[in-house]
Amino acid sequence: MSRERVPAPLLVITAIACVQTGAAIARTLFDDLGVAGTALLRLVIAAVVLLVILRPSVRSWTRPQWAAAALLGFALAGMNLVFYSSLALVPLGVAVTVEFMGPLLLALVQTRRPLDFAWVVLAGGGVVILGAQAASGDINGLGLLLAFTAGLFWAGYIVSSARVGQVLPGVDGLAVALVFAAVLVLPFGAAQATAAVDDPSLLIGVTVVALMSTIIPYGLELTALRRIPTRVFGVLMSLQPAAASISGLVILDQSLGVQELVALGMVTTASAGVTLANKDASLSKEPL
Repeated sequence: MSRERVPAPLLVITAIACVQTGAAIARTLFDDLGVAGTALLRLVIAAVVLLVILRPSVRSWTRPQWAAAALLGFALAGMNLVFYSSLALVPLGVAVTVEFMGPLLLALVQTRRPLDFAWVVLAGGGVVILGAQAASGDINGLGLLLAFTAGLFWAGYIVSSARVGQVLPGVDGLAVALVFAAVLVLPFGAAQATAAVDDPSLLIGVTVVALMSTIIPYGLELTALRRIPTRVFGVLMSLQPAAASISGLVILDQSLGVQELVALGMVTTASAGVTLANKDASLSKEPL
């Protein structure tokens, strides 16, 4: 069936499922490849695939274009490495829930509407619930801090990807940004990634992660965005924490308690609320 015949919301939901399934599969590779090694190989494979497909004409790029791609690469590197680090310490659903605070704070900075502030307070309440559990020892506090830091990188990704979209055609900037990201993660993950030399089967898993977390969802989202408003897309993106919880349960056997689910619901509601309240909500940009 052609993607053009599939309802656009279904394409977005499929992309969300791919992203979170990819994150869960990545978590299963940490014991063999390490956090940084997994992040590095994912970025390298995604970069190679996109470069082969897109073949960007970089020889004609100007200095501002290179700078925009490099800045996006920095955001991608930090987001992937720090988020994976959080996954090693807290459940996937919790990590994605806390990570959402980054885009929500960015929305507050960009709009400064009283209603947006209320949504951020609601989401902050969810994070406070998780923080209380960290204080009691039920959740790893460092994992929460890393997830929040990944959210800040996500906010940086939103801003830098918008800049790349302004100065570079198509998605050429993304392909080059992934190269920059891989280079930045290389010092942290090179030693761990060599495990794939001893066990080439690990490359199968990390290739699946690259496809499901980056390449496939990006294609699905581009198709969907041609047919639905960005606000609808943004509301659907608010399902990410719920999808992460389901993937964590099915693939990683990570069940969430009542408090975690309440926090997830608060952040998801806030995300949808911010998106509906703003015509050009920043939450429509999903991290890769």
